Amino acid sequence: MTTIDPSLYLQNQQSRGTTNNVLGKDDFLKILMAQIQNQNPLDPMKDKEFISQMTQFSSLEQMTNMSQSFQSFMDSQSVPPIIQYSGLIGKEITYPVHNPDTGVLERTEEGVVQAVNQKDGKTTVELPSGESIPVDQIMKVSQTEEV
Repeated sequence: MTTIDPSLYLQNQQSRGTTNNVLGKDDFLKILMAQIQNQNPLDPMKDKEFISQMTQFSSLEQMTNMSQSFQSFMDSQSVPPIIQYSGLIGKEITYPVHNPDTGVLERTEEGVVQAVNQKDGKTTVELPSGESIPVDQIMKVSQTEEV
């Protein structure tokens, strides 16, 4: 007669006080192995059921790996805006100038970026005149003319 290890009983699993309620690939594999070890020898698990469960396990593992890879990719792409725009320092930018009363575009101006600033979640570039231009208003970026 096969006996089941008492530490695997549901009540013992809950009393351990685990806070993780998510089943992972290791848990799935443990359940599958326990099912195979404790199956009725007169009525074993059908090949199709076993293959189906192994396929589910493989899919779970692939999704987990893909999720981890995607998270790593996202982490590597999240560069702070101040660093992202630091390449503009020393470049000439073109930006719009609007009429303060009507909001109508009057002209465009150019200036060489001296610094990149970030405050309250907004990134601006600073010109030699001290003027700050929001990066989303930059219309053109070009090399400065060397003298």
